[in-house]
Amino acid sequence: MRAPIVVREFATLTTSEVSSSLDQATVSTSAFDWLCVESARLRASGAELVQLTDRRSLRLDNYVGVIETPCGTTIEVLPKHIDGPDAVAAARRVLRRMLSEALDLPYRERAEANIDAFDGSIKEWMIERFLVALDRLVKRGIRFDYQRVEEEQRFLRGRLNVARQARQPPGRQHFFQIEHDVFEPNRPENRLIRAALEKVRRSAQLPSNWRLAHELTSFLAPIPVSRDVPGDFARWRADRLTAHYREIKPWCSLILNQQVPLSLAGAWRGPSLLFPMERLYERYVTACLRRALAPGATLTAQACSEYLCSHGGARWFQLQPDILIRQGQSRWILDAKWKRLDGALGNSEHKYGLRQDDLYQMFAYGHKYLAGSGEMYLIHPRTSEFDGVPEPFFFSETLSLRVLAFDLEHGCLVGDLAGLPVRGGTAERVVREIPGSGGLPAEAMIEAAMP
Repeated sequence: MRAPIVVREFATLTTSEVSSSLDQATVSTSAFDWLCVESARLRASGAELVQLTDRRSLRLDNYVGVIETPCGTTIEVLPKHIDGPDAVAAARRVLRRMLSEALDLPYRERAEANIDAFDGSIKEWMIERFLVALDRLVKRGIRFDYQRVEEEQRFLRGRLNVARQARQPPGRQHFFQIEHDVFEPNRPENRLIRAALEKVRRSAQLPSNWRLAHELTSFLAPIPVSRDVPGDFARWRADRLTAHYREIKPWCSLILNQQVPLSLAGAWRGPSLLFPMERLYERYVTACLRRALAPGATLTAQACSEYLCSHGGARWFQLQPDILIRQGQSRWILDAKWKRLDGALGNSEHKYGLRQDDLYQMFAYGHKYLAGSGEMYLIHPRTSEFDGVPEPFFFSETLSLRVLAFDLEHGCLVGDLAGLPVRGGTAERVVREIPGSGGLPAEAMIEAAMP
């Protein structure tokens, strides 16, 4: 079994022999060729997986997760914003938190103990989370359903199909055409779980995951594998009897490449675990801020009510900020940008590394959504070089923009929030409290609610 290659966004992969690091690594010729072919296939749909630099080197784009090539090479791509001697472990921890929030997993799956205690790759962590959720589901009991069966038997059972019986040839009149119901676990939810378990069983490498996957496979052996994944997902029930299936559905969706708006579906073996980092960061920031809102405030993700201009009676060029917060008559616009800034570059030449296009975009948001009067925020990741811009940018006397840092580890804004109805500061407040709980930790509320 080959050891996985661990790099980060925009790393260089080459067939030449180079010293391995987070920014460069050597891959086999077959893996290199496959990445080029796969990138060309995905480019047609607007996804740029890699950028070819020369005949022997390519540069990864801003996707994170796991790539598994047909030749058996596994490449784990981590976020680029983590540095230091513990960069790999820290980046995996941050990515697990971001995926847990972005995929809207139940709190049990998002708890810190589940995220921080695991020390394996992202792929093995997702396999473990799926298996643990399935193990809990099996212990609570899988749901059965009645299935209509039409068959020919020598005895009567259920209801006789008179029309088919009347058409029996003379030599087979001693057989009965019958219909009856069988109470069995062959239902859409269970078929999808079995299909996801089969993929996980074949790709699990951690001994504990491999063992649990085979144990669960033996238990679910009577259930057939889904042959119509999109159709079975459409038939997935969300009623009172299947409430305990809710926490496993996101994992099934992810593993089977269905109903996951963030994942980049591929054609390689095993689960697809590639995520566009910009969208993942936007969803992570949105989820954390939604939970940290002050009472009376509401958050709209990807607001789309305004357009840049009108032409011929129609509105053109829709403006879609990442976050729109309302409280009473007040409004705030926030946009999350997955780009490293440097606080030491606060001069008129380098401008902290800010992009002029981003400020043009915020200027348009301010005039259309805030009527040219209010406060807006650009949210960039917090790094060792960037802890926020202390002074605001003024578009006019009434319209201003602040650039804040977002703590990826703790899921909270850092810096002067200037009246924004969102809590910032420590993770203890933002991540572990539930709004309206009076400061009671989420774990205590969950334990109190459990029978």
